[in-house]
Amino acid sequence: MTRVLLTTDGEIRLQNELQQLKRVDRPNIISAIAEARAHGDLSENAEYHAAKEQQGFIEGRIAELESKLASAEVVDPSKLNFQGKVVFGTLVDLWEEAGDREVTYQIVGELEADIDQGLISHNSPIAKAIIGKSAGDEIEFTAPDGARRYEILAVRTTPADTGSSNN
Repeated sequence: MTRVLLTTDGEIRLQNELQQLKRVDRPNIISAIAEARAHGDLSENAEYHAAKEQQGFIEGRIAELESKLASAEVVDPSKLNFQGKVVFGTLVDLWEEAGDREVTYQIVGELEADIDQGLISHNSPIAKAIIGKSAGDEIEFTAPDGARRYEILAVRTTPADTGSSNN
Protein backbone atom coordinates (compact mmCIF):
# COMPACT_ATOMS: atom_id res chain seq x y z
CA MET A 1 0.00 0.00 0.00
CA THR A 2 1.33 3.42 -0.92
CA ARG A 3 2.19 5.75 1.94
CA VAL A 4 0.05 8.89 2.03
CA LEU A 5 1.59 11.89 3.80
CA LEU A 6 -0.76 14.34 5.54
CA THR A 7 -0.35 17.22 7.95
CA THR A 8 -2.53 17.15 11.07
CA ASP A 9 -4.68 19.95 9.62
CA GLY A 10 -5.00 18.04 6.35
CA GLU A 11 -6.12 14.91 8.18
CA ILE A 12 -8.79 16.92 10.02
CA ARG A 13 -10.03 18.53 6.78
CA LEU A 14 -10.25 15.14 5.04
CA GLN A 15 -11.97 13.51 8.03
CA ASN A 16 -14.49 16.37 8.03
CA GLU A 17 -15.08 15.95 4.29
CA LEU A 18 -15.59 12.21 4.79
CA GLN A 19 -18.13 12.80 7.55
CA GLN A 20 -19.95 15.40 5.41
CA LEU A 21 -20.16 12.90 2.55
CA LYS A 22 -21.40 10.07 4.77
CA ARG A 23 -23.78 11.98 7.05
CA VAL A 24 -25.17 14.65 4.72
CA ASP A 25 -24.41 14.14 1.05
CA ARG A 26 -25.07 10.38 0.89
CA PRO A 27 -28.50 10.57 2.61
CA ASN A 28 -29.45 13.59 0.47
CA ILE A 29 -28.62 11.82 -2.78
CA ILE A 30 -30.49 8.69 -1.67
CA SER A 31 -33.54 10.89 -1.06
CA ALA A 32 -33.10 12.57 -4.44
CA ILE A 33 -32.93 9.18 -6.17
CA ALA A 34 -36.07 7.99 -4.38
CA GLU A 35 -37.89 11.19 -5.36
CA ALA A 36 -36.78 10.90 -8.99
CA ARG A 37 -37.86 7.25 -9.03
CA ALA A 38 -41.33 8.30 -7.89
CA HIS A 39 -41.70 10.35 -11.09
CA GLY A 40 -42.08 7.18 -13.14
CA ASP A 41 -40.25 6.06 -16.28
CA LEU A 42 -36.55 5.97 -15.36
CA SER A 43 -35.28 5.58 -18.93
CA GLU A 44 -36.09 9.21 -19.75
CA ASN A 45 -35.78 10.69 -16.26
CA ALA A 46 -32.88 13.18 -16.32
CA GLU A 47 -33.17 13.89 -12.58
CA TYR A 48 -32.76 10.20 -11.81
CA HIS A 49 -29.72 9.81 -14.06
CA ALA A 50 -28.10 12.95 -12.65
CA ALA A 51 -28.73 11.77 -9.09
CA LYS A 52 -27.28 8.32 -9.86
CA GLU A 53 -24.20 9.97 -11.39
CA GLN A 54 -23.81 12.15 -8.29
CA GLN A 55 -24.22 9.07 -6.09
CA GLY A 56 -21.40 7.38 -7.98
CA PHE A 57 -19.16 10.39 -7.43
CA ILE A 58 -19.99 10.52 -3.70
CA GLU A 59 -19.43 6.79 -3.20
CA GLY A 60 -16.16 6.98 -5.12
CA ARG A 61 -14.92 9.88 -3.03
CA ILE A 62 -15.91 8.12 0.20
CA ALA A 63 -13.98 5.01 -0.87
CA GLU A 64 -10.96 7.10 -1.88
CA LEU A 65 -10.89 9.04 1.40
CA GLU A 66 -11.34 5.91 3.53
CA SER A 67 -8.51 4.17 1.69
CA LYS A 68 -6.13 7.14 1.82
CA LEU A 69 -6.86 7.93 5.47
CA ALA A 70 -6.31 4.27 6.41
CA SER A 71 -2.80 4.39 4.93
CA ALA A 72 -1.98 7.95 5.99
CA GLU A 73 1.16 8.92 7.82
CA VAL A 74 0.26 12.09 9.71
CA VAL A 75 3.00 14.64 10.38
CA ASP A 76 2.40 17.32 13.02
CA PRO A 77 4.36 20.39 11.84
CA SER A 78 4.32 21.90 15.35
CA LYS A 79 6.41 18.97 16.62
CA LEU A 80 9.06 19.11 13.91
CA ASN A 81 12.71 19.69 14.68
CA PHE A 82 13.26 21.18 11.25
CA GLN A 83 16.42 23.12 12.16
CA GLY A 84 15.53 26.02 9.87
CA LYS A 85 15.28 23.83 6.78
CA VAL A 86 12.26 23.34 4.53
CA VAL A 87 10.67 19.95 5.26
CA PHE A 88 7.24 18.40 4.88
CA GLY A 89 4.72 20.47 6.85
CA THR A 90 6.72 23.68 7.12
CA LEU A 91 5.51 27.06 5.94
CA VAL A 92 7.90 28.88 3.63
CA ASP A 93 7.93 32.61 2.91
CA LEU A 94 9.40 33.22 -0.53
CA TRP A 95 10.28 36.23 -2.64
CA GLU A 96 9.02 35.54 -6.14
CA GLU A 97 11.33 37.25 -8.61
CA ALA A 98 8.97 37.25 -11.61
CA GLY A 99 6.00 38.60 -9.67
CA ASP A 100 8.13 40.91 -7.52
CA ARG A 101 6.12 39.80 -4.48
CA GLU A 102 6.23 37.72 -1.33
CA VAL A 103 4.32 34.42 -1.27
CA THR A 104 3.83 31.83 1.47
CA TYR A 105 3.38 28.13 0.87
CA GLN A 106 3.02 25.15 3.15
CA ILE A 107 4.49 21.83 2.01
CA VAL A 108 1.69 19.26 2.32
CA GLY A 109 0.59 15.89 0.99
CA GLU A 110 -0.92 15.46 -2.46
CA LEU A 111 -4.43 14.90 -1.07
CA GLU A 112 -4.50 18.22 0.75
CA ALA A 113 -2.73 20.38 -1.85
CA ASP A 114 -4.64 23.52 -2.85
CA ILE A 115 -2.56 26.25 -4.49
CA ASP A 116 -5.32 28.84 -3.89
CA GLN A 117 -4.88 28.22 -0.15
CA GLY A 118 -1.07 28.24 -0.34
CA LEU A 119 -0.88 24.45 0.15
CA ILE A 120 1.56 22.82 -2.26
CA SER A 121 2.23 19.13 -2.71
CA HIS A 122 5.59 17.83 -1.57
CA ASN A 123 5.83 16.32 -5.07
CA SER A 124 5.36 19.64 -6.90
CA PRO A 125 8.33 21.15 -8.78
CA ILE A 126 8.63 24.09 -6.39
CA ALA A 127 8.48 21.90 -3.29
CA LYS A 128 11.11 19.57 -4.68
CA ALA A 129 13.33 22.62 -5.33
CA ILE A 130 12.99 24.11 -1.83
CA ILE A 131 12.95 21.01 0.41
CA GLY A 132 16.19 20.92 2.38
CA LYS A 133 16.93 24.61 1.79
CA SER A 134 17.06 27.39 4.42
CA ALA A 135 16.25 31.09 4.73
CA GLY A 136 18.54 33.12 2.48
CA ASP A 137 18.87 30.38 -0.14
CA GLU A 138 17.94 31.17 -3.71
CA ILE A 139 16.37 28.51 -5.87
CA GLU A 140 15.59 28.13 -9.52
CA PHE A 141 13.43 25.41 -11.02
CA THR A 142 11.46 24.69 -14.14
CA ALA A 143 7.69 24.94 -13.81
CA PRO A 144 5.27 23.89 -16.56
CA ASP A 145 5.21 27.50 -17.78
CA GLY A 146 8.98 28.08 -17.66
CA ALA A 147 11.86 28.83 -15.30
CA ARG A 148 11.11 30.37 -11.91
CA ARG A 149 13.40 32.01 -9.34
CA TYR A 150 12.69 32.47 -5.64
CA GLU A 151 14.54 33.50 -2.53
CA ILE A 152 13.61 31.79 0.73
CA LEU A 153 12.84 34.50 3.27
CA ALA A 154 11.75 32.36 6.24
CA VAL A 155 10.93 28.78 7.21
CA ARG A 156 8.49 28.13 10.06
CA THR A 157 6.07 25.55 11.41
CA THR A 158 3.05 27.67 12.26
CA PRO A 159 1.54 30.96 11.05
CA ALA A 160 2.37 32.52 14.43
CA ASP A 161 6.10 31.78 14.09
CA THR A 162 8.32 34.52 12.79
CA GLY A 163 11.58 33.86 11.06
CA SER A 164 13.35 30.59 10.61
CA SER A 165 14.25 29.75 14.20
CA ASN A 166 14.87 26.16 15.24
CA ASN A 167 11.93 24.44 16.91
